Amino acid sequence: MIEVFVLAIALSMDAFAVSVGLGSKRVRQTSSLAVIAASYFALFQALMPLVGFLGGKGVLGWIEAYANWIAFLLLLVVGAKMIYEALSEGIEEDIAQVTHRVILILAIATSIDAMAAGFTLNLLAVNPLVACAIIGATTFICSVIGVLVGARSGTWLESKAEILGGTVLILIGVKFLLS
Repeated sequence: MIEVFVLAIALSMDAFAVSVGLGSKRVRQTSSLAVIAASYFALFQALMPLVGFLGGKGVLGWIEAYANWIAFLLLLVVGAKMIYEALSEGIEEDIAQVTHRVILILAIATSIDAMAAGFTLNLLAVNPLVACAIIGATTFICSVIGVLVGARSGTWLESKAEILGGTVLILIGVKFLLS
């Protein structure tokens, strides 16, 4: 179960980083933005791993002998992508106005990684619905904190959170490979 909490924190770092960027836009109603953004991010971060889990469950019988390697490669790619994106320019800087449509697009974009990571839930002895609920709740909390931090301090923490999340995903992948 500890792997689920670590996975949830790592996956939520992408949403946290984007939330910091949104919070730095200096909107008037920061608390309202925090709840709205966190709701979008949490919903998609909770649903996408379930999609990945169900997709992985369908093919697990065919690839069971290679499942740990596939989980490692998926988490390595997702983690490396998060680190790469952290080191390059963020999309949040190009956003002039924070709207529901913008937040929806960002929620979908940040949750695609969670779908790939959802495959690994097939390899853990956990209830996937509970795992997805933990991922969603963690993302909600991290996103609220991200908006509030961004509103107070700007974007200095944004890339550091993505680098940390990417590194943790890679380490989880290595753990799958070694087990």
